[in-house]
Amino acid sequence: MSPVLYVVGLGPGAMEQITQEAQGALARATDVLGYDLYVTRAIALGIPEKTTIHMTDNREELDRARHALELAMQGRIPVVVSGGDSGVFGMASAVFEAVAGGPEVWRDIDIRIIPGVTAVLSVAARLGAPLGGDFCVISLSDNLKPWDLVARRLRLAAEAGLVIALYNPRSRSRPGQLDLGFATLREVLADGTPVAFARAIGRPAEQVEITTLARARGESADMSTLVLIGCAHTRVIERQGQNPWLYTLRRVP
Repeated sequence: MSPVLYVVGLGPGAMEQITQEAQGALARATDVLGYDLYVTRAIALGIPEKTTIHMTDNREELDRARHALELAMQGRIPVVVSGGDSGVFGMASAVFEAVAGGPEVWRDIDIRIIPGVTAVLSVAARLGAPLGGDFCVISLSDNLKPWDLVARRLRLAAEAGLVIALYNPRSRSRPGQLDLGFATLREVLADGTPVAFARAIGRPAEQVEITTLARARGESADMSTLVLIGCAHTRVIERQGQNPWLYTLRRVP
């Protein structure tokens, strides 16, 4: 029997949005590896009592992936966890990067990627239907790529008329980058373009703020926030005493 390794997306945080497939993988785990926030979430789901826990910092993805591969080769059943979907700015790519640069024997491991509900999908469902047309997701972090490239991608996505979802919009080490991103988008998009700040969707601390590009400020976001910027074909449906709905036209006029 081949060694096996699971890479699991835990969804955006609501217990109801964790798939049965993900729960099944956790039930088989001998080891759970991940950033402490996601490992804590996995523990809350009810992993086996004898499961060994491996919590590491969120900048140690490649070392974590190598550790999981080594555990698989020892006959363990490691489960590497990510928030949302493990293939969207998650651990799946780190695992395959480790395989590509590691010993040949790692290529015989049965690596099973378990999909999850990624943040942009849960946020879109909360807001209405802002992804009804073409869209893209961009990480605003410049830890693994230069800021000039991030800004160029923002500008080109706006010029292409895509709805833009921003992951990793703002952190303590990057307090000003979201405002720089908004400044880049204002060079292309109209001031009235809808902007949504959606924080901790599906969790008790959930917050939603809908504004315009002209009024959007980086201080409205943190690392638990997904920022969604509409396009020329995104519409707003106002509602009395409630947040408006956003939707994007399916057909370009």
